[in-house]
Amino acid sequence: MEHEVETAVVILNWNGKSFLERFLPRLIECTPGPDTEIVVADNHSSDGSAEFMRRRYPGIRLIVNPENGGFAKGYNDALKQIKARFFVLLNSDIEVTPRWVEPVIAKMKKDPTVAAAQPKLRSYGCRGQFEYSGAAGGYIDRLGYPFCRGRIFDKVETDRGQYDSDTEIFWATGAALFVRADLYLEHGGLDEDFFAHMEEIDFCWRMKNLGYKIMYYPESVVYHIGGGTLPKGSSRKTYLNFRNNMALLYKNLPDKALKPVMQKRKWMDLLAALMFLAKGHTGDFKAVIKARKDFKEWKKRLQPERGKAPHPEKLSCMYGKSIVSAHYLHGISRFDQLSPHDFTPDAAAMQQGRPPVILPARPSEPEA
Repeated sequence: MEHEVETAVVILNWNGKSFLERFLPRLIECTPGPDTEIVVADNHSSDGSAEFMRRRYPGIRLIVNPENGGFAKGYNDALKQIKARFFVLLNSDIEVTPRWVEPVIAKMKKDPTVAAAQPKLRSYGCRGQFEYSGAAGGYIDRLGYPFCRGRIFDKVETDRGQYDSDTEIFWATGAALFVRADLYLEHGGLDEDFFAHMEEIDFCWRMKNLGYKIMYYPESVVYHIGGGTLPKGSSRKTYLNFRNNMALLYKNLPDKALKPVMQKRKWMDLLAALMFLAKGHTGDFKAVIKARKDFKEWKKRLQPERGKAPHPEKLSCMYGKSIVSAHYLHGISRFDQLSPHDFTPDAAAMQQGRPPVILPARPSEPEA
């Protein structure tokens, strides 16, 4: 592919005119050129976002999608029209900081085994804390429950510099996702059936199944509002999380683990539904039941694809126990309370036969 730019920072916008007004000036100020292009892909907004971009920022490339096909399809449709070596999928509700692009791209260029990466994600509203949707890098447990360094379920940590070293992770947040353009396009990008939620985990897992690494580079820092499209507590969000999590597992788990994990998750999902009902959250209860039902239909479509895809039995950076049990039964609320020995080693450790370098929180050290 002939590359017009080295890096394309692409914002997928849906009715986020207020976010564009607030955060685009800072993005322009902190994003280098001419090797980096900013693109706004409007996902069929109804709030005048496209008109605002044409009027206020005529020099920034605007792609208008003909429909709102969701986060995954919106990005896939837009990125097919952009030529670059690296894509940065950036949420519209993010405030960037100086030199947020350069260190990540430099490190990805140096290591061709890195398929995707993320910066440090802090909360825009509480700037000393990590932000829920990505924090300091994503992980997953043996039953498919995602969590982050800096965030376990709803418990979010304060950033004390404890995660200030480059680290291999299991998944990188879709809020600020750096990815190699050739890999993204060659392997179909984000799974459009997901619509929204966990599609970035699926993409990262597929890349790991192919032998690539996912990295966290804390030298780059961004601030995220979060929850702009589907707020916390939305039954639609509950539905997508439960349905997509089942698809995530079915698509990517190794054959040996697939049946026992899916059986356990069936009962755990039922328990979660009953807990919603007991708390009076009828909408969430119905969302879980519908998610399970709809996944059965989705599974039929996935069966042929599963047979073609690689499913290694051992992947780096997976938590070998249950994060649900660790949190709700043993009171673990911080990443540093998890034993590093319960994680599969990072890729380099697995190749060299040494202990994992995935470590809990530790005090940051000054640079020499």
